[in-house]
Amino acid sequence: MVEDARFEDGGERPLALKAMDADDLTVISALVQDAIVPMGEISYDATHRRFALLINRFRWEDVEAAERRGRPVERVQAVLLFDDVMAARSSGVPTGDKQMILSLLAVAFTPSEDGMGTVEITLAGDGAIALQVEALDVTLKDVTRPYVAPSHHIPKHDD
Repeated sequence: MVEDARFEDGGERPLALKAMDADDLTVISALVQDAIVPMGEISYDATHRRFALLINRFRWEDVEAAERRGRPVERVQAVLLFDDVMAARSSGVPTGDKQMILSLLAVAFTPSEDGMGTVEITLAGDGAIALQVEALDVTLKDVTRPYVAPSHHIPKHDD
């Protein structure tokens, strides 16, 4: 019998996740919510059909353990990689300033015919990045050790 991974199973280990359908992407979206990324850490390689972001993500999977142990919450650098990207476009994203810091809110997939579709990366401040993909193929991989979140607290959202 195969058992699904539990959220707390990732507690102290780096994440390495793959999304091949919209349900998988929902999990990745939750884990990258409130990630920050400088404009200079976003790239699109049209030749290899790859769109990548080097993000500083909040470690949502570790919040309960941090609170239970009385230690600060953490962030970690991770690569958010989209393969099979045929086109990329953005709206409300200032592309000229490579130091501009963006905040990710969500990542969603809208399928079209034959498994193709659009990945929408929603950013704070009404920004968005749309990726036309031949097939959904998304990877989230932590690439550094966790570090104490500079804010020292869990991101809050206004309702």
